[in-house]
Amino acid sequence: MIKGTTLVEQLLLLIASFIANTFSAFSGGGAGLIQFPLLIFLGLPFSLALATHKVASVALGVGACLRHARERNLWLRISLLMVVAGVPGVLIGALLIVHVPDWAATKALGVLTLGLGLYSVFKPKLGQEVRVVESTSRHLLIGAAGLFVIGVLNGSLTSGTGLFATMWLVRWFGLDYKRAVAHTLVWVGTLWNGSGALTLGLISDIHWPWLPALLAGSLLGGYAGAHLAITKGSGWIKRAFEVITLITGVMLLLK
Repeated sequence: MIKGTTLVEQLLLLIASFIANTFSAFSGGGAGLIQFPLLIFLGLPFSLALATHKVASVALGVGACLRHARERNLWLRISLLMVVAGVPGVLIGALLIVHVPDWAATKALGVLTLGLGLYSVFKPKLGQEVRVVESTSRHLLIGAAGLFVIGVLNGSLTSGTGLFATMWLVRWFGLDYKRAVAHTLVWVGTLWNGSGALTLGLISDIHWPWLPALLAGSLLGGYAGAHLAITKGSGWIKRAFEVITLITGVMLLLK
């Protein structure tokens, strides 16, 4: 199916990308749940689909940035940590993925993602308001280490890694879901995915004919999802996060 690009394929890619990225921008991750498997279903091999998906995902962050630019939900210290600790992890993960058995990594990620969703479900007050947390060097160092590990997962896998970043920001740094999702969309969506896309583009191929539809869907979906996240608040985001993590976890285990 990848020999030619029909209008029907482009329309399918646009719609699927818009839906996937709207949910992702609202819940804090999970665009790969729909978009990445679709690329494989339409005929792309794993590595080609991964690189193409990563490039398209950058538009998610751009779309979200356009909406969040009018809000003040980003904190400088956490933003710097996400850039300094996360981006190197993404680069390493993108280089390591060629040496890791896909089935093993997928199952492990499925279990962890399910755990995230269940943890949030059984913590009703988690992420509903900003918590005061210690700001010691040790706390920041552990927080940076967590972001680095999540960056490695982001560079090597596709489905659900943004959800890990969202939960880490809520649980370790004390953010509410609304602010955590804003940080995830802006920094994971742009710099993390951009770094991963660049690295994978250098060591793999990208299916350029499908990118216009994917980029348009990601950009529009990122803006729409960010608008929903801002207007609905942390309560709705928490429920969306839980639904997406549980579905993503099950899908990864059944993959």
